[in-house]
Amino acid sequence: MPPGTAPYDGTILPPNRTTGVTSVHEARDALGRRLRELRQAAGLSGRQLAESLSWPPSKVSKLENGRQTPTDDDVRGWTAATGSAGETEALLASLHTLEVQHAEWQRQLKVGLKPHQQEIATLDARTRLFRAFESTFIPGLLQTAEYARFRFAQSITVFKVRNDIDEAVAVRVQRQDILYRPDKRFHFILTEAALRYRLCPPGIMLGQLDRMVSFSALPNVKLGIIGFETAYTVAPAHGFWLLDNDRVMVETFSAELNLTQPQELALYSGVFDSLAAVADYGRSARAIINRVIEDLAHEAPEDDD
Repeated sequence: MPPGTAPYDGTILPPNRTTGVTSVHEARDALGRRLRELRQAAGLSGRQLAESLSWPPSKVSKLENGRQTPTDDDVRGWTAATGSAGETEALLASLHTLEVQHAEWQRQLKVGLKPHQQEIATLDARTRLFRAFESTFIPGLLQTAEYARFRFAQSITVFKVRNDIDEAVAVRVQRQDILYRPDKRFHFILTEAALRYRLCPPGIMLGQLDRMVSFSALPNVKLGIIGFETAYTVAPAHGFWLLDNDRVMVETFSAELNLTQPQELALYSGVFDSLAAVADYGRSARAIINRVIEDLAHEAPEDDD
């Protein structure tokens, strides 16, 4: 779930390439500018429009300047008050595209964790090639039920949403059935740090690491590990997923970014290739995992006889 990420500090992007966050902000700004145009064309001041809709005056300014995302009802009220009902559907289409690009966790999880897992399962069914880089977490498709429980617990703590962990864990585990489908391919890259972060008790992490060794033997799963001693060509600034060649998913503390612009896809595909080039695979990757298992075994409580 939301890992909390930072931008590529110190990274120089190629000319004419924007980050996903920038494109989302641009889309929100464009929607705000269009709302302002409709208000001005109607000859209304911001205060007059706010009063007609029983809004605080500051709301009009926030919407027009891209500091707040409107709801569907906000858009419908705006077009009705400005006599521009014919623009409603186009504005709603722009809004819904923006919501997909920048899907806030608070909104996505307000009805619980399970529905979001079901939405991801639908996306999984359409995807043939999964490429994932994670610097902090074990990817959801590789998580044990016990590890997943701790990840979902963080979301409940951060977002104060309904506790449906049992149902969410069941859906996440069921999603892993696609790992055994021959028509799908998976390429996971993890940092050694992701194997060592103390995000759950040592005993649970040992089970998780053992599961990863098993998954790495599947014929359609390619698992790469980047050890601490590796020299990076691109900094492991944040995790991301590439779904086929259609979408990049980036999770931040506040939202899930879904990036689809060609330049964004090309940028992240290149970053993934750079990370893949320095990762260890096969026996070397399992050696890193086993090294972490040995270190962690000293901390895990022994089972009672």
